[in-house]
Amino acid sequence: MGKALVWFRNDLRISDNESLKTACELHDKVIGIYCFDPRHYEKTSYGFKKTGKFRAKFLIESLKELKKNLKELNISIITPQEKPEKAISGLVSKYDISDIYFQKEWTSEEQKVENSLKKEVENVKFHSFFQQFLYHPEDIPFDSFKEIPRVFTEFRKRIEKHSAVRDLIPPPKAKNGTNLLQRETAIPRLEDLSFKDFKPDPRTAFPFKGGEDQSKHRLEDYVWKTENILTYKVTRNGLIGNDYSSKLSAWLANGCISPRYIYHEIKRFEKEVKSNQGTYWLIFELMWRDFFKYISLKHGNDIFKIGGILNKKLSWKQEEEAFQNWIQGKTEEAFVNANMKEIANTGFMSNRGRQNVNSFWAKELKQDWCIGAAYFESLLIDYDVHSNWGNWMYNSGVGNDPRDRKFNIQSQAERYDPNNEYQDLWLKN
Repeated sequence: MGKALVWFRNDLRISDNESLKTACELHDKVIGIYCFDPRHYEKTSYGFKKTGKFRAKFLIESLKELKKNLKELNISIITPQEKPEKAISGLVSKYDISDIYFQKEWTSEEQKVENSLKKEVENVKFHSFFQQFLYHPEDIPFDSFKEIPRVFTEFRKRIEKHSAVRDLIPPPKAKNGTNLLQRETAIPRLEDLSFKDFKPDPRTAFPFKGGEDQSKHRLEDYVWKTENILTYKVTRNGLIGNDYSSKLSAWLANGCISPRYIYHEIKRFEKEVKSNQGTYWLIFELMWRDFFKYISLKHGNDIFKIGGILNKKLSWKQEEEAFQNWIQGKTEEAFVNANMKEIANTGFMSNRGRQNVNSFWAKELKQDWCIGAAYFESLLIDYDVHSNWGNWMYNSGVGNDPRDRKFNIQSQAERYDPNNEYQDLWLKN
């Protein structure tokens, strides 16, 4: 049977977690590990941290809940502030680990870490699983990732016609016997990651708190208790408040909940209560999330390059003054300024806001879109590498938008904030 190590990454849950479930089924002794990789908390070449305080706080909260839920399964998890290559190789030798289970990642930084780890350890079997998709890669109607369409509508139509969402993987049963781990490590505090603790801004659109249980509470509230899902298609372009959108993105990004879990809960609601455009549209948005992951699988590192997946040769500026004005909300556009103040103070911004500030930065100011994407990476509490960089490419004219749209910021503000409520909230307080 051997001893297994489950290496957690962006899959901080026990439900619908194939790597954890498989490890528990095939091994008597299981340990978990999550590494606070120091590289994630260093400053980028642009002058801000790769992972900012909002993301870090949500991550810490998520790990506390994961630790609690694993403890009920008699599984311990350690959370060292170390590079995975070093921390995991040390555990392997100390506990004579035979197998390592983890979520499959394919973007360059994650691949580099994985390859370095494989060089560090010997006589260990590695098992990776695609477990961040709504539609599993083995179930989509394309012979290879190279066949993924450039346009979302074509992707969606073929997926809806020819694919099905898999059933959920239940949580593993509790392990018998003594816990393998001799000594657990404390989960780092914000201060350990060189941040000061902070209280949420009272203007925030949603009081996010990390963790698998928290994600299920939110889903229960949004779908069943309030039935706000029924109005999702109408309200999703909102700017203020808890319920204009599902706010599930942060938990999805950290893997506290799986898209399949959300999908099956919506399907149950449709069967037992009501099905309408609102219920469909939330699944529609989960398909967008899948689409950007498949675009990332298809194009690899091109999603991080200035020419994007189109390899467009455009002239981009890198002006520090323009960047400072943009991030501080001091541009000529009040609607952009309000959104930039929101993300700076809360780590969150509406989907409508994200499209507008991106379009303004890339299409109006013609500034290097990669700088904007990196800034979002640092701040966004719901940062997902594929969605973030995919959307930035899309709105910057180097990605998947077949029409290469440019937003009229003032008409957008008039349409979505007609009474200036949102702009007043962030610019007058």
